[in-house]
Parts: sequence; structure tokens; C-alpha cells
Amino acid sequence: MASEAISGTDDGDLRDEAPWQPHLLPATTHSYLLRSAESLSEAVGATDAATRYACAHVAALRAAAALLAARARPAPGRRRRQQNAWVLLAQVAPELGEWATFFAAGAAKRAAAEAGSQHAASEREADDLVRDADRFLAVVERALGLVAHPTVGDRLAGRAAG
Repeated sequence: MASEAISGTDDGDLRDEAPWQPHLLPATTHSYLLRSAESLSEAVGATDAATRYACAHVAALRAAAALLAARARPAPGRRRRQQNAWVLLAQVAPELGEWATFFAAGAAKRAAAEAGSQHAASEREADDLVRDADRFLAVVERALGLVAHPTVGDRLAGRAAG
């Protein structure tokens, strides 16, 4: 899994103040939403906690990228530099700032899990992150004017019981 790099601007206003409509969302937004759902599904099916954690975190990152693809508008004529997707999300969608802070805090743990550390995340942490990424994806879908996907909570409970 590779992290998603998002380009931002220096001191530019990243928020799109103009109203937008769900049927006019860019194809990139839809692609990121699909990839987020796929990563979430992969997380649910993963048998080890490290993989489950990493996949769930990537699902959240891709959901953030979907919203950024729809809303972020770099200021023209400004020098561009790489910025963390979670920093950009807080700028573009301040109402999701707490989510951005939460997922940013888990980035190092995801990196450790992706590097092969089987102790990067506990079973509980992985399952909690899957549920959180699932909720975050639904929040992003609603923020984009879309119908939120069915949650994966029941699939997790079924796996734990089975």
C-alpha cells in the first residue's frame, strides 16, 4: 500500500466556496471513493491485526482524497508543494478537522504495520480503526451529497463470532 500524496499550495485558499452538486463530482472523486471502499473491504477480510489496521487507515486516506479531489482548488500562479492529506482536509473541510487529527495520529502506526510489524496494532485497535474508517467514509459520502454506503459493523461482528 502506498500513501496517497496530495498537492496543495503555499498560502493559497484551498476551499471551494462555490456550491457544487453531487452529479458534477470529478471522476477522481468517484475513483477514490471506490478505492476507499475496496480498502475497507480488504480490512474487514484481513486475518491479522496489522494488515487490518493498515488497510483501514488507507481506506480513510482515500476517502479524504475523494473529498479533496472534489473541493480543493489550488490558488492559480502559486508555487505548489506536497502537503499531508490530513492537513489539507482540515483546511478544505474544517468541519472534518477532528477526523483529520485522529487519522493523522495513526499514520506512524500504519507505516509500521505496512513495514511488516506484527505488533504495530492490537486486534482491538485494528477493529476500532475499521469501524472508524467506515464511519469516516460515510461522513465523506454525505459531505459530497451522496448516499452513504451500508456500514461494515455487522460484518466485523459476524467475523468475531465465527
